[in-house]
Amino acid sequence: MKKTILFSFLFLMLILQSCKKDVENRWEITEDFDKPSVTINDISKDYYNEAIELENFQKKYPWFQGTVTDSAFAKRRASKEEQKVYKEAASKVDLKKLSTDLSTLFGRIQYYFPEFKSPTVFTFSSATQMAEEPVIFDPKSNFLFIDISGFLGENNAFYKGIEPYLQKSMNTQNMLPKIAESIAIRLIPFSSTNQKFLDQMVYSGKTMILQDAFLPEIPDYLKMHYTQKQYDWAIANEGNIWDYFVESDLLFSADTRLQDRFISPAPFSKFYTEIDNESSPQVGIFTGWQICRKFLMEKPEVSLDKFIEMDATEIFNQSEYKPKD
Repeated sequence: MKKTILFSFLFLMLILQSCKKDVENRWEITEDFDKPSVTINDISKDYYNEAIELENFQKKYPWFQGTVTDSAFAKRRASKEEQKVYKEAASKVDLKKLSTDLSTLFGRIQYYFPEFKSPTVFTFSSATQMAEEPVIFDPKSNFLFIDISGFLGENNAFYKGIEPYLQKSMNTQNMLPKIAESIAIRLIPFSSTNQKFLDQMVYSGKTMILQDAFLPEIPDYLKMHYTQKQYDWAIANEGNIWDYFVESDLLFSADTRLQDRFISPAPFSKFYTEIDNESSPQVGIFTGWQICRKFLMEKPEVSLDKFIEMDATEIFNQSEYKPKD
């Protein structure tokens, strides 16, 4: 009898260990998957090339000029300062490596979302005018635009006037996570009617989960646009953050100020306590991520496409998320 009980216990432990391993390796794709060929079109290389007539450039990229007048467009094209920004940005980006990385990224996205089609990729330099939001994915045209002047590196001389907290995620290592994020946002259903704080956190958490799936080799702190120190603070204070949200009755609050305090980019989170200046920003996103991770740990049978369709409250309730202090 004792041997039977012992055997049953060991068998149960083996199953639990197997489940844990499955959760940890959830985003490991063991089978071969297609990696589409990716060609990167460098718009600014043509834009600043004096050998290419402006008229020919406009024909090749008819949408690039936008509402800018021809005279202003030509003046910017001749700007030595803007050319200097482009040259420095181009020197920091290995387009061959980026093409390979994007091929793997797009292949992984297609693995989970077969309807996804590899977009046409364009790089350009806005001379830092768009550096704070340097990646645009337009699913309608299926164009992906990457402003390489948004990845010159923290404290770069060209970033004068840009808030230091924003510059922390303006390094080349931040490029791939920002690309994955821009695509993830377009894949997740968004409801403007359900905008309680929990809804916002879980929605953000879903985008982070997609980054987990799309970029399993990328460190977590980069997915959050954190420094390693900021990520470590969030991990160490996960329980305290959660206690604050619960004790302050914030989870089901519709107070729009919570987005600014805990989700929008900022130098730190706004608890309105003495720890604010030491805290990591966007802890609402971080918490939503942990809720979603806990849900998928509890419900490993739920597929990624079904998961992103689920209601935030349902995900939260089934996650049994209760971090320890």
